[in-house]
Amino acid sequence: MQKSRILIAESRGFPPAALDRLSQAGLVELADLDRAGVERAIPEAEVLWVRLRHRIDAALLDRARLLRMIATPTTGLTHIDVEEVERRGIELVCLRGETAFLNDVRATAEHTIGLMLSLLRHIPASAAHVRRGGWDRDRFQGGEIFSRTVGVVGYGRLGRIVARYLRAFDARVLAADPNVEPDAIEPGVELVSLSDLLRNASMITVHVNQCASTRHLIGRREFELMQPGSWFVNTSRGEVVDEAALLAALDAGRLAGAALDVIAGEHVPGSMILEYARHHRNVLITPHTGGCTVESMQKTEIFLAEKVVERLSAESPQSRHVLVGAAKTQ
Repeated sequence: MQKSRILIAESRGFPPAALDRLSQAGLVELADLDRAGVERAIPEAEVLWVRLRHRIDAALLDRARLLRMIATPTTGLTHIDVEEVERRGIELVCLRGETAFLNDVRATAEHTIGLMLSLLRHIPASAAHVRRGGWDRDRFQGGEIFSRTVGVVGYGRLGRIVARYLRAFDARVLAADPNVEPDAIEPGVELVSLSDLLRNASMITVHVNQCASTRHLIGRREFELMQPGSWFVNTSRGEVVDEAALLAALDAGRLAGAALDVIAGEHVPGSMILEYARHHRNVLITPHTGGCTVESMQKTEIFLAEKVVERLSAESPQSRHVLVGAAKTQ
């Protein structure tokens, strides 16, 4: 049977083991493309592999005359127009729902702790101070996680891991999640309402999936409930936070600072929060690097390559249409 044409559009650091596995089932084009490059290459692709750089929208899909599968080693799918992909009968292969496998993928949880420490200890500002020739330690007197009350909004896979890490620092950990029963909470973590969490925690970290019910989950009312001088961290999705309300809380001094690995509309220029961060050292923003470690990317991309190969191997010329159409109802 003729091999499928697989376009890997974001190939920097792509694991050789994943490449070898994909090469067994398809003709792989390993590239590192900008939007224009994807537009030129996608007409011949049957499988498109992307990370988070590209927005897979209707305009791009209009060029994808042969495309029948999109693979993305992510749990969040905000970079893909899922409704449009399903409408066109294109199968979407991702990491969503792969809970057992993802339990050993800890990069975003570690990044969350790193952002907390960076905020509390003013690490970026103090390092920049030394690069400029300074050595004034008293300018950067910080705080500690030890004995602090930290609120974890969303007690799913990542929220649970972050809570464990916080317990290792001997923090008091509160968790809010309407989908979790009290008997599912691990020792050392207190399940409370979101309002109680916001009132009692001096550090809040968000770990929820993006969906209609979580859009602007943290908005003006929620920021007003927080203690004056609180710290805020978001490594989930930018749309979960009302960024105008976040900026208002920062301007009013309600928040001491914020650290974000995600912002709303990451592919859209002119972000208000990015502009604010350029001029205020109490806002730290990283470019959605939570899961971007050698170890995690190797694990996830090798795992996803196996899933892609399984699906391609299951197809036959007669069954392709049936298989792809059925994927819409899974």
